[in-house]
Amino acid sequence: LCEDLKMPFPFSLLCLQVIKCKAAVLWEANKPFSIEEVEVAPPKEHEVRIKVVATGICRSDDHVISGALVMPFPIILGHEAAGVVESVGQGVTSVKPGDKVIPLFIPQCGECKSCLNTKSNLCSKTDFGTTSGLMPDGTSRFTCKGKAIYHFLGTSTFTEYTVVHECAVAKIDSAAPLEKVCLIGCGFSTGYGAALQTAKVEPGSTCAIFGLGGVGLSVVIGCKVAGASRIIAVDINSDKFAKAKELGATDCINPKDFNKPIHEVLMEMSGGGVDYSFEVIGRTDTMTAALACCQHNYGVSVIVGVPPAAEKITFDPMLLFTGRSWKGSIFGGWKSKDAVPKLVADYMKKKFVLDPLITHILPLTKINEGFDLLRTGK
Repeated sequence: LCEDLKMPFPFSLLCLQVIKCKAAVLWEANKPFSIEEVEVAPPKEHEVRIKVVATGICRSDDHVISGALVMPFPIILGHEAAGVVESVGQGVTSVKPGDKVIPLFIPQCGECKSCLNTKSNLCSKTDFGTTSGLMPDGTSRFTCKGKAIYHFLGTSTFTEYTVVHECAVAKIDSAAPLEKVCLIGCGFSTGYGAALQTAKVEPGSTCAIFGLGGVGLSVVIGCKVAGASRIIAVDINSDKFAKAKELGATDCINPKDFNKPIHEVLMEMSGGGVDYSFEVIGRTDTMTAALACCQHNYGVSVIVGVPPAAEKITFDPMLLFTGRSWKGSIFGGWKSKDAVPKLVADYMKKKFVLDPLITHILPLTKINEGFDLLRTGK
């Protein structure tokens, strides 16, 4: 029969069934996650179904809960993960069942204007910046209690199984520890790349990093790898300073300890302004402070934290007129499908560490506790 149908892989028809599994569903804003049994449909053409082994909690997920990042509900959040390919849809060639992979919230189709330009990494196939919450064909692969559930950033990793488009998944080293390299799916790559790719920090330079969460600490790592001679870490939670110094910060300062604006403090500390600054919080006031603390003529400030919805920035244009540069960085400027396997390989070669960025390991059923830890700076 299979010969008559000219189908070389008939077994794939047998495994492409609906999967029932656990997922953390967010039914509405400002409510806890609900652990539900969901149905995950088989992958369609050029799609991949992944068994999620480990997923990180990111501030961007929390922005959806609070309403700072507008998305439709109900939704399965999560975008920083690693897993194993369970099945593939027709036409998929880059991965196969059993491969270890990292989902990519910034895809790389390889065909759009952005992908073809060496200067950019924001593929036109991304769901970032939209509120569709659907797969490219305009439908969902998740169902719960008879209701379609929206996707998040084309990844949705707070579930035991998810479906992504082939351009939004990268095959990685089969020996990589998934519970660690999942961080390369967002937080680590974003911060590390902001220093190396976006700012292009130079040896001997002075850097200031506003915010010492997982992404901010990854900026610290990137600045150290780039050879910065002075790395000033800034946070209102002094409990984070020990880890920042462990990862390469040379100075740690708390704005609460001063009775003057923090940018003035940094200007004095650096003898006229830092070479590079990074805002890794997502607040408009710290974005302008990070710009103001840069050297007035050649300083570069990079916005790494996701800006809050509906907020605007007002600033003195003289800050830019004198020569400062203000840049944004999404996913660290990396072309995802190309860079993620290389970053995993670099981790395996011990070119950087990830363990200090992991503070807690919890089961999916305790995801609400995980978000409480995030919100309290733990």
